[in-house]
Amino acid sequence: QVQLVESGGGLVQPGGSLRLTCAASGSIRSVNAMGWYRQAPGKQRELVAVITSGRSTNYANSVKGRFTISRDNAKNTVYLQMNGLEPEDTAVYYCNADVLRTYGFVSVSYWGQGIQVTVSS
Repeated sequence: QVQLVESGGGLVQPGGSLRLTCAASGSIRSVNAMGWYRQAPGKQRELVAVITSGRSTNYANSVKGRFTISRDNAKNTVYLQMNGLEPEDTAVYYCNADVLRTYGFVSVSYWGQGIQVTVSS
């Protein structure tokens, strides 16, 4: 099996910073795209940022210039550096990874359990 474990969330004041980390582990041959999504109360889950194995990135317009996604392929880990946080960034953040398992033939999408980020004074 494959597990995604997120860490780094919490409560921060407006204008502050947080760094989210998501580590994939288990029977992994390779990890393709990795990304972060978020879901605020009463809203649909939305893409925040995604990064390919070649480190091409894509961001939601609402976070461009404030958030940076990066990854360590050797550790199967993705990071989200969040600067200039705003109350509108408050949500549960989910890690997602497209994983080719050790004995698999196609990539499968996995999700982390979610981690709360709250931006409030």
